[in-house]
Amino acid sequence: MMLTLARGIGQGRRIALLNVFGMVFVAGMVQVSMLVLGLATLLHSYPLALDVLRWVGAAYLVWLGIKMLKVSRQRSDAVLKPRMMTGWQAVKEGAINSLTNPKSLLFMFAFLPQFVNPETGPVWLQLLVLGSIQKLAGILSLGSVAMASGTVGQWLARNPRLLVWQQRFTGLVMMGLGAKLLLGGGAASAPR
Repeated sequence: MMLTLARGIGQGRRIALLNVFGMVFVAGMVQVSMLVLGLATLLHSYPLALDVLRWVGAAYLVWLGIKMLKVSRQRSDAVLKPRMMTGWQAVKEGAINSLTNPKSLLFMFAFLPQFVNPETGPVWLQLLVLGSIQKLAGILSLGSVAMASGTVGQWLARNPRLLVWQQRFTGLVMMGLGAKLLLGGGAASAPR
């Protein structure tokens, strides 16, 4: 959500919505496929795989945070008019962010199977429907955040000092989330 907020405020609604598309639709296709194919069981069987995913995700968040801090330390016009991302970059960034987030995978793999009843039909089909519903809810909620943050970004563009501090704050939050992921323990301590 922080990435969506940052993109909406700094790059506008279009880029934030494309970022959400990458997070929810592109990464969602991979995540739902993993769920349907039973890779959740594999990840639960190999905690090291979840640890590696957590480390990659943490490093990515720290890297994003450092990039935001670097931009905020430049001249104020660089913060006000950052180099615009292309639509493809926004989609790719959102997908990478979501795919390297072990918490979203763990939630999906632990939560959705509880609602499957093998007696009512094929398990894979039920997981596909449940995963798709979850991703639709994600598009609606993160899409709303993207729209609202785009509006806030327009307001902040008229208040340059606030925009610089928003960039710094978001960068620090991203780095803090990355550090929390790194220091938060392995897969054994993650919610199941």
